[in-house]
Amino acid sequence: MKRATNLIPRDFAALTEVTGNTYEAVAIISQRAKQLATSTKRELDEKLAAFVPIEDTLEEVFENQEQIEISKSYEARPKSINLAIEELLAGELQHHYADAAEPQQA
Repeated sequence: MKRATNLIPRDFAALTEVTGNTYEAVAIISQRAKQLATSTKRELDEKLAAFVPIEDTLEEVFENQEQIEISKSYEARPKSINLAIEELLAGELQHHYADAAEPQQA
């Protein structure tokens, strides 16, 4: 059986130390991961847009090696959730509550 290579064990106590609350840490990480994933998706779509055929035909579409390489390079990147966790643990994220005036360092 093949093991997943993108799994990283995490210490939830360390996440709780940063925010004071495990659920709050998970919410912050989730929101940041969503931002990172959206940004990466937009970037990938822009690069792959050059390969979209100008007109729709029923002809067979041949694989484009450059397109495959671009897709593989994005697949090899670290997952957005892992990046968000690292940012939180490094103190690089700021968050604020809807009723709070000042952003808080996470």
